[in-house]
Amino acid sequence: MLDIIQVDYCNQRQAQDLLLLLDAYARDPMGGGQALSAYTRQNLLTKLAEREDALSLLAYKGNRAVGLVNAFEGFSTFQCRPLLNIHDVCVDKPYRRQGIASAMLRQIELIARERCYCKLTLEVLQANEAAKRAYQGLGFKAYELDPQKGQALFWEKAL
Repeated sequence: MLDIIQVDYCNQRQAQDLLLLLDAYARDPMGGGQALSAYTRQNLLTKLAEREDALSLLAYKGNRAVGLVNAFEGFSTFQCRPLLNIHDVCVDKPYRRQGIASAMLRQIELIARERCYCKLTLEVLQANEAAKRAYQGLGFKAYELDPQKGQALFWEKAL
């Protein structure tokens, strides 16, 4: 049986589970291939707890944390409503391909609908075919205003 809970960042067990799963994701090639920094491990939960726009879910099979989603509220100026950006989706390697990510994303969608958000957004690496299939199966698609103008690209500038 799979249990999905909203993380209480001040709960020691949930905090440890979040960090363990996020670190495993960071070490994975699809997460960048490097462990979380000491600074991140020491400060992430405090920083998340301070943010009113943060939302994290943990999936448990029995007593074992097997999946994590971190999301943050944004705002759509065109729709004049909040949106939810899904920032991290990870499932512990031995538990992949069991529908855990899909279950967590369905739960995130329910929360977003309850809060009257206008949409969910996320980024996915071009080569992450498994994630793209899962997201498409849940109704996600590339963002475009007009097919003739093309799809939106996700860019960054490190500071």
